[in-house]
Amino acid sequence: SAGDKDKWNTMTISWGAVGELWGKDVVFAFIRPQRYTYELLEKSDTFSMSFFGGEYKKELGFCGKNSGRNVDKFAETGFIVADFDGTAAIEQAKINLVCKKIAFQDINPEGFLDESIENNYNGDYHRVYIGEIVKVYTAE
Repeated sequence: SAGDKDKWNTMTISWGAVGELWGKDVVFAFIRPQRYTYELLEKSDTFSMSFFGGEYKKELGFCGKNSGRNVDKFAETGFIVADFDGTAAIEQAKINLVCKKIAFQDINPEGFLDESIENNYNGDYHRVYIGEIVKVYTAE
């Protein structure tokens, strides 16, 4: 999720990772430039990653297939926006990571060593955001 409690969006991603880089605990999020969350993330210093159990599969599918520009994802899914230190997140998540953007890099297809990678694209290459995990919230 990106934005603040007044203007925010969430999206379902399957391309990402959690790890360590530059001596920091980080997340990697791959987001295409046409996504509404990309627009909000570009304007923000922080973002969140929310992790769920399988009981929200339908709602997460909806968030991955629909743009927050066109529909109110929260009215449609019943998700509730939470404000964690000024960063929007989803209240129902089992874990919410609040992350500070520390770097980004645009995917360059010239670096594809495996030609089949291009099959994932139609000229709409992701931007990879690297966020330092600054706080972890867990459901009680």
